[in-house]
Amino acid sequence: MFNAIVIDKTEHGNTAVCRQLDPAQLPAGNVSVKIDYSTLNYKDGLAITNRSPIVRSFPMVPGIDFAGRVDTSDDPRYAPGDLVILNGWGVGETHWGGLAQQARVSGDWLVPAPAGIDARQAMSIGTAGYTAMLSVLAVARHGVQPDDGEILVTGANGGVGSIAIMLLAQRGYRVVASTGRLGDAPRLKQLGATEVIDRETLSQPGKPLGKERWAAAIDSVGSHTLANICASTHYRGVVTACGLAQGMDFPASVAPFILRGITLVGIDSVRAPRELRIEAWAALAQAGIAAQLADNTSEISLSEAVEAAAALLDGKVKGRLLVDVNR
Repeated sequence: MFNAIVIDKTEHGNTAVCRQLDPAQLPAGNVSVKIDYSTLNYKDGLAITNRSPIVRSFPMVPGIDFAGRVDTSDDPRYAPGDLVILNGWGVGETHWGGLAQQARVSGDWLVPAPAGIDARQAMSIGTAGYTAMLSVLAVARHGVQPDDGEILVTGANGGVGSIAIMLLAQRGYRVVASTGRLGDAPRLKQLGATEVIDRETLSQPGKPLGKERWAAAIDSVGSHTLANICASTHYRGVVTACGLAQGMDFPASVAPFILRGITLVGIDSVRAPRELRIEAWAALAQAGIAAQLADNTSEISLSEAVEAAAALLDGKVKGRLLVDVNR
């Protein structure tokens, strides 16, 4: 038997509790993993609290990522004892996920942990860090150099935003952080931001074109914020979109695209090609940010995850929330 957070649908609504499951109940897959660590992400919070219909089938084990050791494998790419990482692929939504001590998944969904990263470090980086690196790689691939100007990061206090600041600063970019919690400006500057601005300056309806300011931007907010970023991006600049904290809408004009030739890059962390995932994790290992993340990471037990989910959605959690599934 193993412990897991289980979401069930009842006539009175969804329930989420920590309870024991039989390994025979695990869903289909060709690789079984003994999980060491998972994380609590925004999407996990929505699933556990049922504030949004994230879960597509019941019962469901939430958790969109995990790191652990292969237990059994019918995939020739993995052998028992291999340290592996999973991000996305619908786990925690349509397939049992990482907030458990065991998982069974497709080997296509896994990537080998790069040298220099253990399971705890992998999940202190987590899907947030992996998504941030996908965005940073997109900015670099577009040819934006540190001397080209300021890089904006929205949702700066969130997992993606805070790690994006660290990664960009490490590469020499001048980072401007946008947040609704200006009291956290000293922490954001410690992460590497050179300036912190109030998110309200970007979150209201704006003009089709604004004064050019950003050489590039990493946005996890969407809606009017994303529209205003595009309107203020340099000629031939790039904006990556990887979140929708403000909303799924995009009330923008085509003007920045046809008059300034900017590029809007969608960041898909869920079904990104395996080669890109491996590249992102190798870059994260090379960046060596796991030690720096220690001060930005809180650790909880599996049994504490349900209560922590509500706190996460209410904005009461800063930085990363690591889940030790074995305590």
